[in-house]
Amino acid sequence: MAARLLVVDDERDLLEALGRILPRELADLEVITRHRAAEALAVVGEQSVDVLLLDIRMPEMDGLELLSAVKELDPWVTVVMMTAYGGIETAVEAVKRGAYDFITKPFEIPDLVRVLQKALERGRLLRENMNLRQRLPEQAGFAGFVGQSPPMRKLYDAIQALARTDYSVLIRGESGTGKELAARAIHDLSSRGRRQMVTVNCPAIPEHLLESELFGHRKGAFTGADRDHSGLFAEADGSTLLLDEVADIPVSVQTKLLRALQEQEIRPVGSERSVKVDVRIISSTNQDLEAKIRERTFREDLYYRLNVVTLRTPSLGEIREDLPLLADYFLRAACRELNLPPKSFSVAAMGEIARRDWPGNVRELQNFVRRVVLFAPEREISLAEIKAVGDGGGRLGGQAPGLTAAVGDGGIEPYLRCRDQLVERFTDDYVRQLLTVCEGNVTRAAETAGLSRAALQKILRRLDLQSRDFRP
Repeated sequence: MAARLLVVDDERDLLEALGRILPRELADLEVITRHRAAEALAVVGEQSVDVLLLDIRMPEMDGLELLSAVKELDPWVTVVMMTAYGGIETAVEAVKRGAYDFITKPFEIPDLVRVLQKALERGRLLRENMNLRQRLPEQAGFAGFVGQSPPMRKLYDAIQALARTDYSVLIRGESGTGKELAARAIHDLSSRGRRQMVTVNCPAIPEHLLESELFGHRKGAFTGADRDHSGLFAEADGSTLLLDEVADIPVSVQTKLLRALQEQEIRPVGSERSVKVDVRIISSTNQDLEAKIRERTFREDLYYRLNVVTLRTPSLGEIREDLPLLADYFLRAACRELNLPPKSFSVAAMGEIARRDWPGNVRELQNFVRRVVLFAPEREISLAEIKAVGDGGGRLGGQAPGLTAAVGDGGIEPYLRCRDQLVERFTDDYVRQLLTVCEGNVTRAAETAGLSRAALQKILRRLDLQSRDFRP
């Protein structure tokens, strides 16, 4: 199926020229041209557009405003901005609002074609990804991640930016924060994504075998080498190699790894010849590499080779507003794993999960939800059932004010009043965060929370909240 490019510019001569030239330069391309912002929005609202080539300076609505409006209609569209008023500030602002790339007028057609080729390839990958999620509607969000908090949005933006480069990336973060998932997302969205990413768990391979696993060996190179072995670098040629827990690579192997990165070539053990390879390196660690450099257990020059760009995955403590989304996602996944009918958390149960500390991060939360689902007999999981599994899960980050005192007063009435206050407070906080994330869009907020639009509107009326107060 032909890719669809929408070109928006108030210069009609330019539109006519690009409408003639681009289909000849780019195969299987349908070019649509519009000279007004309203017409462009109508096209995006009515049909799928793979790439939008958009001028910044236009009457009625400038290109940056149109970019934001288009992203509201279709967040998946890939946008390239063009302007005669080039400058870093304009480029940065365009990228902040979701533009993929930027080209300055006057441009040469070959330069524009190169930019559009990359944009169309990205658009194709994103559409394939979106189609897959539509077939599997209960999958996670962006690249397998769940969460819409500012730190997670920043992570998504960084992943997409890094996918457009071939830089070495060092992914840092606590255990269980999705470092390998981030690496896979960078690879899958990159130009190398058509080939499988190769992963090596560095501490899992004994020191005397790691060199052979990475660089390969020739038959007879050592005892037990009864045949040639190509190694992981050769396997990842043209693709990406993930060095998981790179801090645990022995110093004896670090030197040879540094040479491979510097020269882009490897020498298998027992061979007298080096072999050229084209490998992108992504590495990950939850350790303090700077401390290991001071202790001379990690080479400083290798550190700088690996750490061209740093990507940090946030802990659950930094994205507390995403805890309800994550817990609900893991709940649905656990029900599928156990072949059980769908379950849900009560508001009080979700409040308990959201207040807890999760030092093991996503992995700990997922295992906790699995245990809860396994032992919860009813469709709705109660606060009592969460607390019953509590000893094996996270630790409370803080007790609700007045709860201990109320329980200690004797009698059930004070406890029930405190419970009702706690549920109401959690509901108010959750709905406010939900509307903030969804920018006041009630329909999207209801879908995110798993509610009907009418049910959410009823809650808003009860809490005396106005959706318009959360719009940007």
